[in-house]
Amino acid sequence: MNHGWIQTYVSPEKMQVQLSVAIEGGSNTRVPDLSIEVDNLDEVLQKVMDRKLDIVYGPQIEPWGVRRFYIQDLIGRLLNVLQHIA
Repeated sequence: MNHGWIQTYVSPEKMQVQLSVAIEGGSNTRVPDLSIEVDNLDEVLQKVMDRKLDIVYGPQIEPWGVRRFYIQDLIGRLLNVLQHIA
């Protein structure tokens, strides 16, 4: 995958390990320190809200086919939580 601002490389194995290199986070956001793809974004989002964690972006449906949100930890690390949408 190459969107110009991010390139993703995927392992051909059954469990697809991905490595992405980005110069921006997409949709004018910062580049996250870590991205995690989940099976059920709504479930994870509810757990984040129940714990009153700081959601700093989203949830948002992005033009490249993911729904995601960002959370930030206490030392400023940015985590991108995403789910591909059909």
